Amino acid sequence: MTVPTHLKSLQAVHLALRTGSLKAAADVLAITPAAVGQRIKALEDYLGFELLVRGRLGLRPTAELTLAIAPLSDAFEKLNAVGQILDFQRVNEIHIAAHPDFVDLWLKPRLERFRTSHPNIRFCINGEGEVPLRLGQADCEITFGKQRIGNDAEFLFKDFLVPIGSLEISERIVNIAVANQLEGFPLLHLDFYKDDPKAIGWPEWIGAHGHRKTALLRGIRFRRIAPALDAVLSGAGFMICGVALISQLVDAKTIAFPFSLSTGAWTGHAYRARFRAGALVKPQVKRFREWLLEESRVTQSWLRRETRSAPKVPR
Repeated sequence: MTVPTHLKSLQAVHLALRTGSLKAAADVLAITPAAVGQRIKALEDYLGFELLVRGRLGLRPTAELTLAIAPLSDAFEKLNAVGQILDFQRVNEIHIAAHPDFVDLWLKPRLERFRTSHPNIRFCINGEGEVPLRLGQADCEITFGKQRIGNDAEFLFKDFLVPIGSLEISERIVNIAVANQLEGFPLLHLDFYKDDPKAIGWPEWIGAHGHRKTALLRGIRFRRIAPALDAVLSGAGFMICGVALISQLVDAKTIAFPFSLSTGAWTGHAYRARFRAGALVKPQVKRFREWLLEESRVTQSWLRRETRSAPKVPR
C-alpha cells in the first residue's frame, strides 16, 4: 500500500471509529458525510474487503480492521504530535474548519477587517487559502449545533428563522388577499436546520400563520444556504432562512422580509467556536479568538435590534 495515497482514507477510517459516525467525522474534517464515506470506500475497494460495519451503538471495525486499530491510532497520535511541534514554527498561520455557509456568508465578508489590523496573519480555511493544508486538527472549529456535555466550545450566536424573498417577488404579494399571499408562489426548503428540533420550516410556519393552504412541502430542497440564497435573489421563490448569516444583505436592502419578523422563531442550535488545546498559546490565534468573539457580539446586537418585535432570544 502507498501510504501517502491513502492517508486521507486512513484518516477518515480513524475519525469514523473515534467519533462513532460518518457525520461526526465529517464535522471534524469540515467535509460532508458522503465525502467521508467515499474516502473509506476507496480504501476498501483497494484492499478488497470492508473496514467498517454499522452496529447498534454506531460504527464498529470488521475483523480485518481490528488488528490495525492500535497502530492506526498510534500513527495519527504521532502525526498530531509532529504537527503540534511544527506549529510553534508557523507563527503567522491560522487553520480553521467551519461549515462552508458560515465561511462564505459570515466569516469571509468580515475577515478583511481582521486582515487590515493583522496583515501578516495568513489563513487556511477548510483546506484552502493562503497557506497549505496541514495534518492534524485545525486551530479553530466552528460548528452549528447543540451544546455537547463536556465540550468547551464558545457560544457565538443563535439564528433567527423567518421567511425571506427578493424585493421583486415580495412586492408582488402585497395586493393579494392575506389568506392566499403565498398561494401559487414557489416555496424553497432548507435542510440545513433539519437536525434542530426548534427550527421551523414552511409546514410549521404556515400552520401557525396561514397565507397558504396547498402544496406546503412542494418545492426545491437545498442542503446549503448559499445556493438557496442565490435562488431567492433571482426570484425563484420564498424561503425560511436564518438572518444572522445574511445581515449584510438585509442592511443593504437587497433581501426582503415579506412578513412581520414577529412571525419568526429562534433556532435551538447555535454557532460555536472550539479552539484546539494548545492553539491559544500562539499569539495570532489568541488575536483571532478575541476578534471572532467581538464580531459575534456585534451580530448578537444586530439580531436584537432587528428582531425587537419578535420573541426574545432563548438562553
